[in-house]
Amino acid sequence: MRPVGKHTGERAAEVSTDDTGLPWRKILLLALGVTATLVAWGVLVYAAIEFGQEARSGEPTAWVLLAVTTLGAAACLFVTLILGARVLPLFQQGAPTGTPAAAPTSPARPARPPGGHRAVREHESRRRSGSPSRK
Repeated sequence: MRPVGKHTGERAAEVSTDDTGLPWRKILLLALGVTATLVAWGVLVYAAIEFGQEARSGEPTAWVLLAVTTLGAAACLFVTLILGARVLPLFQQGAPTGTPAAAPTSPARPARPPGGHRAVREHESRRRSGSPSRK
C-alpha cells in the first residue's frame, strides 16, 4: 500500500517511480550464465577443431579429447539455450500488456440431434421427404 499524505503536516514519503517490476537481479544472473556458457561453448568448439586436426595427423589420444570437447560443447550450448529460455519470460513479465490476440473462433455448429449416425441419416431423410419425425 502506498503512503497517503495528509493535507496538513509533513509530506508522505515519495514512492520510487523507477520500479518497473522486473526482477533485475535474476535477469542479471541468468544473463551472466548465458554469457559464460556461450563463451565456454566457443572455447570448446575451438579446442575440438584443434584436436580434430591433431587426430587427423595421427595422434591417437586426440580422438578421445576431440570426443570429450565435442560433447562438452554440445552440453554448453544446451545449457545456454535453457538459460536463455528462462530469461525471456522475465522480460515479458514487465512488458505492458496489450490487447491479447483474439482466439480463432470456429463456425457455429448446428445442434446435434440425439442418437448416432443412423439417427442423423433418418432425420435428414425424413426432412427431405416431408414426413413427420418420430419422437
